[in-house]
Amino acid sequence: MKANIDVKRISYDEAVELYKTKDILELGELANSIRKLKHADNIVSYVIDRNINYTNICCCKCKFCAFYRDIKSDEAYLINEEELSAKIEETLSLNGTQILLQGGLHPTLKIEYYEDLLRFMKKYPIWLHAFSPPEIFHIALVSKLSIKETISRLVKAGLDSIPGGGAEILDDNSRNEVSPNKISSQEWLDVMEEAHAQGLRTTSTMMFRKTDSAEVIIGHLDKLRELQDKTGGFTAFIPWPFQTGNSEIDDEEVTAIEYLKVLAISRIYLDNIDNIQVSWVTQGDKIGQLGLLYGGNDFGSVMIEENVVKAAGADFRLNTEEIRYLITAAGFIPRQRNMQYELIG
Repeated sequence: MKANIDVKRISYDEAVELYKTKDILELGELANSIRKLKHADNIVSYVIDRNINYTNICCCKCKFCAFYRDIKSDEAYLINEEELSAKIEETLSLNGTQILLQGGLHPTLKIEYYEDLLRFMKKYPIWLHAFSPPEIFHIALVSKLSIKETISRLVKAGLDSIPGGGAEILDDNSRNEVSPNKISSQEWLDVMEEAHAQGLRTTSTMMFRKTDSAEVIIGHLDKLRELQDKTGGFTAFIPWPFQTGNSEIDDEEVTAIEYLKVLAISRIYLDNIDNIQVSWVTQGDKIGQLGLLYGGNDFGSVMIEENVVKAAGADFRLNTEEIRYLITAAGFIPRQRNMQYELIG
């Protein structure tokens, strides 16, 4: 294969063949050439935010998750307003602009709880990037509401955008191996389509395993590309590998080379999603930095707080100065952004 800057859309079959190449350097070169065309300003963006997990109580019990607790567990919690205020105030003091708010699928909480939560948080000047599609679907189910009405009510209460969590892998056979109780691939896509229809921007993600085939991985990307063609609502795509630590699944760890291959093919295939985010949280600073040469143009979040990936065994931490240094050392210009990828600061 020869790397070039012809960005003609490639087909599913072409992408599967490309993914199977053993020449990771030329694959990276091709992805990097596309990144340069899309982001000729040489800027790599990042966001300062905080992941707040309002509860660890979850009835979904995904096999890969080390964070969830049963409602009767001594370690189960539901955040209170005092703790929430302290977290938001600290985020603002560190020049943070948004809260990534996610939690487990609580078996009894109805939409009124989530509306009150959003209204309380909106007392502060903060962007609320909240509730992944499984949470939205679950809130609707427990509250006996449609997805449309659920999203509409949450927006009125202060919801600004929706994170792409819970996608895992959009192939139901593979998905059922890690999340047998979670919503289906189509249900995840349906929530995102409705969110886009109501004017919300969202991110998109993929959690892949070493055993996921080229066909499964490209199939996931294809579903996202098809929905993006229809709605244009995705601001970014973030792929990361399954974390083997503290999991019920006995998987072999994804290598850095395999991660970079997925990152590169994502940049090549998702021609209609402008931003590809590297995952330093799961890969560490050096591979995250290298990912900027494999199609990534966004370094993700400073992540003042993160609990779910940490519970699975990944404990990489970076502050704003370290992220800016890594971006600069890789030959790029670091710029802070907001969720909608508008440069600020």
